Amino acid sequence: MKLCYLDAFSGISGDMLVGALADAGAETGALTDGLRSLGIGATFQFEKTTRCGLAATKFQVFVGEQAGHRRLSQILELLEGAALPAGVKEKAASVFQRLGEVEAAVHRIPLERVHFHEVGAVDSIVDVVGACLAFELLRVEEIHSSALNLGSGTVRTAHGILPVPAPATAALVAGKPVFARGPECELTTPTGAAIATTLARRFGPLPPMKVASIGYGAGERDFPEQANVLRVLIGEAAGASEATTVSVLEANIDDSSPEVLGYAMERLLEAGALDVTLTPVMMKKDRPGTLLRAIARPEQQEELASLIFAETSTLGLRVYPAERRVQARRTVEVETPHGKVRVKVAQGGNYAPEYEDCRELARASGVPLKQILAEANFAYLKKPK
Repeated sequence: MKLCYLDAFSGISGDMLVGALADAGAETGALTDGLRSLGIGATFQFEKTTRCGLAATKFQVFVGEQAGHRRLSQILELLEGAALPAGVKEKAASVFQRLGEVEAAVHRIPLERVHFHEVGAVDSIVDVVGACLAFELLRVEEIHSSALNLGSGTVRTAHGILPVPAPATAALVAGKPVFARGPECELTTPTGAAIATTLARRFGPLPPMKVASIGYGAGERDFPEQANVLRVLIGEAAGASEATTVSVLEANIDDSSPEVLGYAMERLLEAGALDVTLTPVMMKKDRPGTLLRAIARPEQQEELASLIFAETSTLGLRVYPAERRVQARRTVEVETPHGKVRVKVAQGGNYAPEYEDCRELARASGVPLKQILAEANFAYLKKPK
């Protein structure tokens, strides 16, 4: 699988992303031809430049004097009429739909009343379509992203001076990992946030991959303290199919009964915890206790923490980030004397019968679970590979 990793250590904007993808190998002639087919009267330039001494590509859009505005429906009509692959149109439309919905919520107006000022709309259309077309040209099948550096301070907009992140950006990145580091200015724009949060499948550390090309897209300003670039890494997925940041929640508990802890484990798993364990430990004052550990997606961290406080007697939690790796896997079905069982098969060759399937067969047949498991293992080993 072809992957693209967005390394937004200095933020992300639409033009930075298009520049980075061109720098990584997306053919600029094909990009220009596709963007011209939109018929919006803009011209485009890919310029080699540097940021903090780092070579990068700057993507620029030149628009003549225009007035008025475009509504979301008009932008979607533009996309539909352009000479672009269907997948590019679909991705670009989904980005604009999300951006429009967020703008409608921020300004508390109906979606059909959302509009973009003409020059800003042209920039956004070009950036969104250019990024989606560049992904297509590079044959990217899946996009991952780092945490987004939002910046800080204030930004001047058509609505006046607003805090960073701008309201639309803040709404777009809700539930995603973000931080602020560097100069006091806007580093992640609404367009950049819309593209990343709509198209990226996962946010976290660099996934296991064989890097084939790297590109740097230059931002507008050249900061002395950090390179104002977006880096993209393009390559083939390797090893684990999933590489994400997770939150680990822990509590040492010595005054909850086994029934309460067992119920808390059930509730946590039902609420979406990736895993929950209960480990016997010796605590201070020679008290036997239990270490409760839950692994959560970062966006569910607070929800699961509240659940632990509600369902156990603990008064405190430890929360820390960790990296998670999951091997690529597929599922095959085997036939046993007592029925069908699904078997999970990992990329490296490891396999395991699906417990729930074996449990149901054991209950229905009255055969011991260990025998069902053995039969499923035997059936898989006999199955032609």
